[in-house]
Amino acid sequence: MTPILNMSRRSFLKTSAAVTGGILLGFRLGEIEAVEAAQDTIFNPNAWLEITPDNKVTIFVPWTELGQGVLTAVPLLLAEELEVDWDAVDVTMAWNDPRFGRMGTGGSRSVRMSWGPVRQAGATARVMLIKAAAGLWKVPVKECKASGGLVRHLATERTVTFGELAATAAKIEVPEDVPLKSRQQHTLIGTNVVRRDFMDKIHGKTEFGMDQRLEGMVYATLEECPVFGGRLKSFDDAAALKVPGVITVEEISSGVVVVATGTWAALKGKDALQVDWDFGSHANLDSAAISSQLATAQETDGQIMFDDGDVPSALETAAQSLSATYELPFISHSPIEPINCTARVIGDQVEVWAPIQSVSWGANVAAEAAGVDVANVRIQPTFTGGGFGRRLMVEYVGQCVEIAKVVGKPVLLFRTPEDGMRHGFYRPTSRHNFTAGIDDRGRITAWKHHLVAPSISGQLNPDSMKDGRDDGAVNGAVDLNYNFTNQRVIYSMSNTPVPIGWLRSVYNTQNGLVNECFIDEIAQKMGVDPVELRLRHLPAGNRLAGTLKRAAKAWGWPATAREGYGHGVASHACFGSYVSTIAEVRLEGSRIRVTRVLSCIDCGPVVHPDGLRSQMEGVVALALSALLREEITIKNGRVEQGNFDDYSILRMDQMPEVEVIMVDSDDPIGGVGEPGYPPLGPAVLNALFAATGKRIRRLPLSVSFKR
Repeated sequence: MTPILNMSRRSFLKTSAAVTGGILLGFRLGEIEAVEAAQDTIFNPNAWLEITPDNKVTIFVPWTELGQGVLTAVPLLLAEELEVDWDAVDVTMAWNDPRFGRMGTGGSRSVRMSWGPVRQAGATARVMLIKAAAGLWKVPVKECKASGGLVRHLATERTVTFGELAATAAKIEVPEDVPLKSRQQHTLIGTNVVRRDFMDKIHGKTEFGMDQRLEGMVYATLEECPVFGGRLKSFDDAAALKVPGVITVEEISSGVVVVATGTWAALKGKDALQVDWDFGSHANLDSAAISSQLATAQETDGQIMFDDGDVPSALETAAQSLSATYELPFISHSPIEPINCTARVIGDQVEVWAPIQSVSWGANVAAEAAGVDVANVRIQPTFTGGGFGRRLMVEYVGQCVEIAKVVGKPVLLFRTPEDGMRHGFYRPTSRHNFTAGIDDRGRITAWKHHLVAPSISGQLNPDSMKDGRDDGAVNGAVDLNYNFTNQRVIYSMSNTPVPIGWLRSVYNTQNGLVNECFIDEIAQKMGVDPVELRLRHLPAGNRLAGTLKRAAKAWGWPATAREGYGHGVASHACFGSYVSTIAEVRLEGSRIRVTRVLSCIDCGPVVHPDGLRSQMEGVVALALSALLREEITIKNGRVEQGNFDDYSILRMDQMPEVEVIMVDSDDPIGGVGEPGYPPLGPAVLNALFAATGKRIRRLPLSVSFKR
């Protein structure tokens, strides 16, 4: 077996691409590392830059394209520093080659983790190419300049392509600490280049997971127990096997699978199955019982996750106090593209094609399902028709590989929207109790937040959470930007049998929402403008304060709302970025209409403005949809909702006008895909209070207003 080397810091990987005569530079996202090595050595970075003699520049990106534009933003970083034309860079989603390291797309990390290493790779390659050209012409390096995929000798106007220099450049010692361009020198970063996946999507050429076709492929769909924790007792497949096109019916570890020549035959065969389930101990579980469980847990002391100052004493001496309790439901990710996976098992070799966020985790699951070493598994991520965190969970990869091994053919496993919704991993439900103390000068002197929620980590790995603490569950609660004098955050873990998983912005979706609603309640009690109250408690120079000031100025805050309208504001920081949102709400009888949203984001450097704007608009739609009507309810131990008819999501005609303000700076780069979610909900709820005088503390809004 070829060796995997441990690499030292502060330089680049380099190998001579002996077969092509090109140059291959590798870089580890998150840190820059290098080693000189023999030709047969396997390195372990998680992205690669390749330049070949035919002048082809390729970057392999270890992030899945979920619609966030990573296949545009990452090569944009490379092209900027490499000095190559934007159209000359090819980009490919990487497979799980060990050189790419641990691969997973989430946490708004794609661009911010690529920001330094990818630019450094481009700059380093550029310097090596210039040195190669200078050596070719026997001239000083300072007389040569790279641009447009060429190196030019300034004195004689001689030029040579990067491809022609590649083999020579590969032999040059890798320079360290190559300086990067300043923001003022950028010619590509910060511009609205056309997205790389744009035209193929318009023309229907893009291949998503459901578009995979392999020779001899069959189609499979899975029947699982509808009750959480239930098990298969027996099944009768006689009627299913009579359905034209059905090939076989098999039992696998998670249920009964129908395999057919097409999707329709598989679905009809599944409908004909007779299955007897052992529903287990959760057959009587319902939403009311879970809500009661959370309320009971809130009566316990819980785990103190953050304690600054003396909250009990501050509450005792406060001139005024205020308390409120909020409760938020389970919600579903519900990506439009159904959960699916394609797998082929030949001997001890496994190939997988899937719309997936957790590539490395998926490879481990596939290896376990096939009973092979993970080195024998190749996963190729496909374009994804929505993920939002659902495709971080990879149970469907293991199921597909298990089926492919049983039937001995390539298999496309697909779930109907009903199956996907009823067998998902939901955003956790939660309950939040707040108490605040206010002094006679109008400052918040005590802030106590006791939150109760199931733990995602506690469900996935219970042994790691035996003490009842989960730092992830208090994200957005313990890391407030506000400088309250005394602050305490308490967490009570209250796990349920309902499967839970990460949803876009994770616990920030809940903690950010309730924080900002409660601050608004305090402002109303004090008779203070909510923008002023927030700025009163944000330190000078704070980036969140900067977004709030810019948003308020652009809105004209405080603006007098028209009759029947209300304006609301909220701010939140997460994933390295800072966002303030202002919303306008109109009440039409008993119906709510969000008419306008303004979001100001400070994510440091803006790589692709149009992509950032699209992300912010998309997250407004997602967060607003959840706020207005989304709720997963439990009855008889199972999910009641099944499709978009009874789990209604935002329609296009309900989308508000959205304005996005970007703060472009040299501050540390932050994420974009998730930070806009948390402040949208409270901005709307605060605007709704301004319009109606009604404070909503239980979601979704359809509980209190018509859809």
